[in-house]
Amino acid sequence: MSKKSVIVFEGIEGSGKSFHISNVSRFLKRKKIDHIKIREPGGTLNAEKIRKLILNNKSSFSRSTDLLLYFAARSENMNLLRKYYKKKIILIDRFIDSTVAYQHYGFGLEIRIINEINNYLLGKFNVDFTFLNTVSSNNMIQRLKLRKSTNRYDKFSRFFYQRVQKGFLKIAKKNKKKYQIINSNLNIEDNKSLIIKKIKELIWMF
Repeated sequence: MSKKSVIVFEGIEGSGKSFHISNVSRFLKRKKIDHIKIREPGGTLNAEKIRKLILNNKSSFSRSTDLLLYFAARSENMNLLRKYYKKKIILIDRFIDSTVAYQHYGFGLEIRIINEINNYLLGKFNVDFTFLNTVSSNNMIQRLKLRKSTNRYDKFSRFFYQRVQKGFLKIAKKNKKKYQIINSNLNIEDNKSLIIKKIKELIWMF
């Protein structure tokens, strides 16, 4: 029997979070453990429409508009997340920490507003654990170059991503028991094993 945990994968571009969440999902499928996997922005039908708008290379929204679009996408996802909360394991590729890291630490928007809207949208929905994937600037740049396609959030300066990653680390430091930092500069197979080991601890009930 498994605990119905909410597990989030965070990190800047090129940090490996999407790779690792997919690997965890495959592991759960092999074990026949019921779960859902969702991404932000995106996930549900309307949220995916908003994702295309946000990430389109031709888009040029103000920072405030970007923030509100991310919240609009999250609002669309919350019905689905609440439906399965405490009923299935929920895996999320980016969530509330990304909003704080990018929009506050990256762009300088007011943290009070971000927290108030997050609290309004989430209500009693809580994250149980977060894997924070970190990466060096050089490795991030090299990995982005290998992508077949890029979006507007792949094209900021390395200094922007450094601010964002430092923001993620500050968030994690406030609640160390609920975070595991994954150094994606290290061997990917070792990191896969590290994450799966923690996943087993998080979800297994004997």
